[in-house]
Amino acid sequence: MSNGRNDGPPDLDELWRDFNRKLSNLFGGKSGRPGPGNGGGNDGGPSFQPDMKSAGIGAGLIAGVVLLIWLGSGVFIVQEGHQAVVTSFGRYAYTSDAGIQWRFPYPFQAHETVPVTQLRSVEVGRNTVVQATGLRDSSMLTQDENIVDIRFTVQYRLKDARAYLFENRNADEAVVQAAESAVREIVGRSKVDSVLYEQRDAVAQDLVKSIQSQLDRLNAGIVVANVNMGSVQVPEQVQAAFNDAVKAGADRDRFKNEGQAYASDVIPKAQGTAARLRQEAEGYRSRVVAQAEGDAQRFRSVLTEYQKAPGVTRDRLYIDTMQQVLNNVSKVLVDSRSGSNLLYLPLDKLMQQASAPTAVTPPPGSNVPLPDASSASTAAGNVADVRSRDNARGRERESR
Repeated sequence: MSNGRNDGPPDLDELWRDFNRKLSNLFGGKSGRPGPGNGGGNDGGPSFQPDMKSAGIGAGLIAGVVLLIWLGSGVFIVQEGHQAVVTSFGRYAYTSDAGIQWRFPYPFQAHETVPVTQLRSVEVGRNTVVQATGLRDSSMLTQDENIVDIRFTVQYRLKDARAYLFENRNADEAVVQAAESAVREIVGRSKVDSVLYEQRDAVAQDLVKSIQSQLDRLNAGIVVANVNMGSVQVPEQVQAAFNDAVKAGADRDRFKNEGQAYASDVIPKAQGTAARLRQEAEGYRSRVVAQAEGDAQRFRSVLTEYQKAPGVTRDRLYIDTMQQVLNNVSKVLVDSRSGSNLLYLPLDKLMQQASAPTAVTPPPGSNVPLPDASSASTAAGNVADVRSRDNARGRERESR
């Protein structure tokens, strides 16, 4: 600085010489330049005199720094949603959660961080064609001997990082194999219609249960979250025929629904008619039974009266019976005492003319005489006389 150069920061050579000087002092050497404390030297050259104590101290400091750096290499950070599996000489030691963690540095311990809350997915069912069968790898046989092509996605996450890393060589591949095995088992015991349409959601639920059961037996440390059914269809070679069968099934269901609707309309009416007929039959039975019981009671009463007065009771019975028989008869046959000729009396015509409010005028030019009220009364009186004579003859025969 005093040799005529400008004041400023030291250059690189001077820094290097200063570093060597400090390093020499650290190991017990001296700078060797003449000065008040070194007793003069040989023409200003450096004279290095090692000191074992100072060398040991320097080596210890360097070893300490290296040791601190080595121990600091065991510090690691586990992110949120991850877990770190720590191994001692390759053997599982413990599992660390999220945060700043420390382990023994290499080669004593090592760690591997895996995400445990991340939702993973794997697709099952490849589009490759098998040369032996000419079908896709995702094709499988149903219970009714039909072939369906099924593709789906399995979503899962980790529940045990240790089991995921150490219990199986490749846990993700185990998920694929378990899914293929489960879907072939379920489809093999189901019919094609149920797989395609009727029980598609139920097949997905059964897949979740079956895959989880197989992974638990393998202790894979994986929990299945969901199974999303993708493409479910029959092979292209029979797609047209299958569509026709589906249309026929839809027509069958439509006709069945129409028949059920018609039955729902007709059956209640028929049931109502049957109930009405049953009620009418019950009413008729009750009426007939009651009438029969009344007739029996009346017959018993008539028997009692007949035992008291046989002749009077017999005449009364005859008159009542003839009244009931001839009540609705419009023609009467009368036996005349004077001869065997039968007299015909048009009583129906006479009664109609007698009950008519106005007289019936015969058509012009007709010679048919109209009976008057006196003739009708005379005919009725003759009938009464005939009945009284018949009753008298009956009593005479009984008295004989």
